Amino acid sequence: MPIPKTNAVRVLDTLGITYELRAYEVDPNDLAAESVAEKIGMPVEQVFKTLVARGDRSGVFLAVVPGNCELDLKATAKATGDRKVETVSLKEVQPLTGYIRGGVTALACKKAYPVWVDETFELFDQVSVSAGVRGVQIILEPADYLRATQGKIGELARLKGESRQNT
Repeated sequence: MPIPKTNAVRVLDTLGITYELRAYEVDPNDLAAESVAEKIGMPVEQVFKTLVARGDRSGVFLAVVPGNCELDLKATAKATGDRKVETVSLKEVQPLTGYIRGGVTALACKKAYPVWVDETFELFDQVSVSAGVRGVQIILEPADYLRATQGKIGELARLKGESRQNT
């Protein structure tokens, strides 16, 4: 069965960026990055999820963090120049981005929001991000993703359940 071309994929095509698409079976009750990583055969720390956040100074932005991590709100505020950052409510995600939970991507978003990417992103030769629909991931080089999204690197994430040490 052919994988559908999404708007996110069309953006990459327009920019001449090389990528691979990997489709997987979606369980609407389990949209966790760990499950996606297992289904596409990649380590969870290379599967990045896109969260929608709002800073008190910067407004809405997209935060791209490893699948085995959560957004560190204090570290993210520091990176973005905000005093306070919070994730937006689930009911705001689709109106803001045009995407549903489990399918949010910074590529071809409804509006060109600033994109912040966790510093671990550049540690890998390839990373995985959503193709803009549940069930399809894009595998590409970090530098290509950053170019396509005009993403900025910052310290954004901490391992789930851990507090990040101040350095």
